[in-house]
Amino acid sequence: MAPLLPVVAVSATSEVVRDRPQVRLNQRYVDALQRAGVIPVVVPPLSAAAIEALIERVDGLVLTGGEDVDPSLYGQAPHPGAESPNPARDRSELGLIHAAHARRLPTLAICRGAQILNVAFGGTLIQDIPSQVPGALSHACGPERAARVHAVALESGTTLQRMLGGERITVNSLHHQAADRPGHGLRASARSSDGIIEALEWGSDDWWMVGVQWHPEELDQSPETWDRTLFGGFAAAVSSSTASGPRRAPGA
Repeated sequence: MAPLLPVVAVSATSEVVRDRPQVRLNQRYVDALQRAGVIPVVVPPLSAAAIEALIERVDGLVLTGGEDVDPSLYGQAPHPGAESPNPARDRSELGLIHAAHARRLPTLAICRGAQILNVAFGGTLIQDIPSQVPGALSHACGPERAARVHAVALESGTTLQRMLGGERITVNSLHHQAADRPGHGLRASARSSDGIIEALEWGSDDWWMVGVQWHPEELDQSPETWDRTLFGGFAAAVSSSTASGPRRAPGA
């Protein structure tokens, strides 16, 4: 009998396509996670009750890229350069984050995923890098999604740095927003040369949580090993958490 593979929830968006509401997720996430050895389950925006039931049944959480996060969630008015949010997705992903944190469910957050994770813990976002950060690099680098366009410096001693090794990597860049002030319990674990936060993680060892601003799902088949290693590290954390037995919220 084949070994049971861990199952991870992967957040998706919902939008109207050809006049019909549809759930949408880039296939690259699914492919990268399967190659890492976990089974991805695509999760559209859900009710609070459905989120609680789901989190009890999965072994990990992946938060994916997409729309801008509603700035009212971090106490700001919309910037002219900000795009329209998806309130149902915001609510659902905030619920997923808090439920995963309560159960210490290993969590990997990608691009928008890292941004809403920061907001979930009281952090803020830069709403439009080109207009709000003088001298910033170009972080929205066009249609070539797998092009490594700028370097990222890894903070020594972080989970991300220990996983990937070395001090610098190069990444793709497909965003116009980013974390500004890190939320409670979070630390910046990588930055680009213009000071933009390129990765966040939980600041203590009681929860495996890593959020990256680039799109590793587009790069996991590249000659460089960094992005395969990131997915592999997440899969290892999920497998280790599963092997240790049922998760409980602290104090339960």
